[in-house]
Amino acid sequence: MSTTVTKTLQATFAPPTAHKQEKLNDLLDTYRDSLQEAFDAGASTMSSVSDIVTPYDLPYQAKAALCNYVPKLRKTYNAQELDDDHPVRLTNQAAKFDHSEERDYEFTWWVPRPGRGTNFWIPLRINPEQEGVWHDLVSEDAKAGEIRLQQHRKNWVLHVTVEYPVEEPATDGDITHIGLDIGETALITGCALKDGSPTDPLVRSGSRAKHLRKEMHTTLKRLQERDTSEWRTDERFDHYQNALTDIVEKASREAIEYATQFENPMLVMENLTYIRERLDYGKYMNRRLHSWAFARLQGRIEDKATEAGIPVEYVNPAYTSQTCHSCHRIGRRDSQAEFRCPHDDCHVSTFQADINASANIARRVDPWGESVPLDKAGRDDSPRDGSRSDTATTHRETSAPAQMTLTAYEESKPSTSDD
Repeated sequence: MSTTVTKTLQATFAPPTAHKQEKLNDLLDTYRDSLQEAFDAGASTMSSVSDIVTPYDLPYQAKAALCNYVPKLRKTYNAQELDDDHPVRLTNQAAKFDHSEERDYEFTWWVPRPGRGTNFWIPLRINPEQEGVWHDLVSEDAKAGEIRLQQHRKNWVLHVTVEYPVEEPATDGDITHIGLDIGETALITGCALKDGSPTDPLVRSGSRAKHLRKEMHTTLKRLQERDTSEWRTDERFDHYQNALTDIVEKASREAIEYATQFENPMLVMENLTYIRERLDYGKYMNRRLHSWAFARLQGRIEDKATEAGIPVEYVNPAYTSQTCHSCHRIGRRDSQAEFRCPHDDCHVSTFQADINASANIARRVDPWGESVPLDKAGRDDSPRDGSRSDTATTHRETSAPAQMTLTAYEESKPSTSDD
């Protein structure tokens, strides 16, 4: 029996000619101008967005993507303002790729442009670990979804969402649901449920990653203030990103090793969708999510789980931090470390907060576990000391190890009131 897997492929453009570079810059600038105008106008329907973006000199794939995307910004994501670095979004009609072993760069993309005869091919540098899926995309064995084009300093990066079938892992007997909570203080908290009770939890500290991020910020800021050469700044940035990528790989491997000790394991994680749009909420959320790629870690866990034949499910993330895993009623997370259940008839008084959250995540595979008391529907699921909950929402990008760009670092610099 097969199931459908979603993965985001990443490719970097081979250095374009000056003429192609100019066309790419024009596409990016025009797209952002049209996006800003539609957002400022409060366009909330596809037709109203279409009226605004139609006069712009954009390919139809970009206009169609804007008509679908802009109404969601306020309705779905509650965005109050736009981030300055939005990528160009294109519908899957722009997914035209070619492959030839005779070229230095075997894969190329047919870049859409407005008008007839204006499209052009651009060579792609792909991640070798994703080559098989790229072949499937060219042969149409994999179905393309949305395409996003982003400029990072000197590089152009292409993200292509694809869906393709894989054999669904078979399970015999009772399944052991294992909730994984991805966070900052605790990088991964795992908890298996046995007869509804938390069993043998896993807690992997995130202190090393937090230390590296802070050290990276301090070092790069000092280099930039000294007007250090660009190559030196890039070298130090790559050093820290390689270290963070190594943490992602080791943590994801540890999560799979933890799961394999249980009979018929199934990993359960939060459905962290469209976090990039939530970056418009403010500088703190922007910094936190750019600094630590929650989606990157989730993606590597899912990739390794697929290789190990372990099924993965995603569940509603709401209130996992403020719900008691035992009585399933709303309690309090007074600090990052402690959950408190105020109900006298519950045997839980205080509990380690991340383990409590991961137990709730595991329980939510049962659709009856998705509900939240109606009188609590307006509450914010975050610690009361002002730090945000570690169970924030984010866009799923299951891909081989990707690294944060220096542009993303520039966006994510902490304020002087950092942690």
